[in-house]
Amino acid sequence: MAPRSRRRRHKKPPSSVAPIIMAPTTIVTPVPLTPSKRGPSIDTLGFFSLDDNVPGLSQLILQKLNMKSYEEYKLVVDGGTPVSGFGFRCPQEMFQRMEDTFRFCAHCRALPSGLSDSKVLRHCKRCRNVYYCGPECQKSDWPAHRRVCQELRLVAVDRLMEWLLVTGDFVLPSGPWPWPPEAVQDWDSWFSMKGLHLDATLDAVLVSHAVTTLWASVGRPRPDPDVLQASLKRLLTDVLSRPLTLGLGLRALGIDVRRTGGSTVHVVGASHVETFLTRPGDYDELGYMFPGHLGLRVVMVGVDVATGFSQSTSTSPLEPGTIQLSAHRGLYHDFWEEQVETGQTHHPDLVAAFHPGFHSSPDLMEAWLPTLLLLRDYKIPTLLTVYSHQELVSSLQILVELDTHITAFGANPFMSLKPEQVYSSPNKQPVYCSAYYIMFLGSSCQLDNRQLEEKVDGGI
Repeated sequence: MAPRSRRRRHKKPPSSVAPIIMAPTTIVTPVPLTPSKRGPSIDTLGFFSLDDNVPGLSQLILQKLNMKSYEEYKLVVDGGTPVSGFGFRCPQEMFQRMEDTFRFCAHCRALPSGLSDSKVLRHCKRCRNVYYCGPECQKSDWPAHRRVCQELRLVAVDRLMEWLLVTGDFVLPSGPWPWPPEAVQDWDSWFSMKGLHLDATLDAVLVSHAVTTLWASVGRPRPDPDVLQASLKRLLTDVLSRPLTLGLGLRALGIDVRRTGGSTVHVVGASHVETFLTRPGDYDELGYMFPGHLGLRVVMVGVDVATGFSQSTSTSPLEPGTIQLSAHRGLYHDFWEEQVETGQTHHPDLVAAFHPGFHSSPDLMEAWLPTLLLLRDYKIPTLLTVYSHQELVSSLQILVELDTHITAFGANPFMSLKPEQVYSSPNKQPVYCSAYYIMFLGSSCQLDNRQLEEKVDGGI
């Protein structure tokens, strides 16, 4: 059974934060996902929240992608096969329709269907990212747009270059680290370690037929080579940020990865972001971060895990130096009771959640509360990441109210360097994945098991 303290009611967070001192082989086994009880989907909530800022934007996206419903959109995002006529006749049509999903006036929020015959949506010539229905809206919006125009220019390039990851034409460079792991503390040292070999790999991608075809299909001038190489580097950090951030947590929380039989990491609240395009080699860097490790299991658990991502409940020991990726679709506290407590899968040495978002919605907070209390009461080393300093403060408020023992928090040295545009608020400051982290272990009260039971039974 999960801890009875799961049933404790969650009180409203305080208004401020209380002061806190403080060469592997990757295995993916293709096994169908086990159905489990569903919870609130952060993907679903996020999609329909687009209409809060731009009424009708969700329907515009479905229309431009040749989809009949959100259910069909979700099916494709999860890696499934759509049932209608989804698809495009040629790359040019695909890129045009994808770009059309961003076409609305950034100032008055007008969609193409709401414009008079005399108005046409045109993008900012500097960033090629934000659209306006006329000079008046663009002029009125300039004070807000000027602060983010340069960053949004990078977003526009990255959005196109990311297609190379989807098609497999940009394969992440990989190989054992020539430097001692303790010397690689952030992206600066990581890029210095990779050196000229990485530059040569990226240059080979830039002169490939795939890149030539890409820019011939998008209907805009091809940027200079240094601009495209910088984009590839940002995309690389976006993919590798997750495994290296897990490594940061294993290091900081003192997890022994040389334990016989291997070590286990659970990624909670996983979605299509962590699973849809994940390839076997994407987590190799985590193994290179810990040379001599005796096997690492990374289990993705969440209601939005991509269809077809592998699942393995085997408790067999791993071969030294291997990394095993698997997934389970469902809520984590259910997974714990059904899989972990019954011995069907390994007890975690570390639990991580990338952008849990429990601060943003009562529904998400209600879904996350049992998991947060479980992690606290079982004293499981836990790592969370958030997009911004504002999210960091809000999340800390909640965790302090839940009496978690926060061991560390701050800027993540392995945050993604790829700026993320807020879809329905294009002039909002772009955010970066896993920009900040929070680590906690157990309760700030530090009760032993007997005291915990007495506290729960007493209804406190």
